[in-house]
Amino acid sequence: MTTAQAIGKGEKSSAWDFFYALDMAVACFVSYWVTTHVLSPFVAEPDALLGGMWATVATVFVFRETRTGSLAAGISRLIATGVSFALCLAYLLVLPFHPAGLAVLLGAGTLIVMALGRRDDIVTTGITTVVVMVVAAISPRDAWHQPLLRLADTVVGIAIGVAGKWIGSFLYFWCVGKPAR
Repeated sequence: MTTAQAIGKGEKSSAWDFFYALDMAVACFVSYWVTTHVLSPFVAEPDALLGGMWATVATVFVFRETRTGSLAAGISRLIATGVSFALCLAYLLVLPFHPAGLAVLLGAGTLIVMALGRRDDIVTTGITTVVVMVVAAISPRDAWHQPLLRLADTVVGIAIGVAGKWIGSFLYFWCVGKPAR
């Protein structure tokens, strides 16, 4: 039974539950801090803040109950983001944002992810595409930078999330002496 299922059934939280929540919170803080501080010298403040948010979202996305689940979620997020990145970059190098273009990219991303045999990644590919394209619409000057920035943010968030989960699990074992998930 997962932590969420146990809490949903009214069961008491365990030391593992507390450690898991603390581990995720620390990993999210690190993702946000690293991304905003790395980007801030190179981009405008709104882009740095968006980068921090996007890296933190990636960290939350990959932070799963088990180390194996976290790694699998990281791979899934990377594939979905890669498809979205390629489509959005190609589009924004040629054309400005347009709702019809967004729709075409969403359809194309869905077909590509299906062809890759990764139907579970359709939603993540779509969400990533929408975020990249709408941010490009908000900041149309050099809009083609957005896919590059969001890819970098996502990679940072995935790396910190997966590493944080693995490190946290080993620290839990070291501190408590019980195997972590």
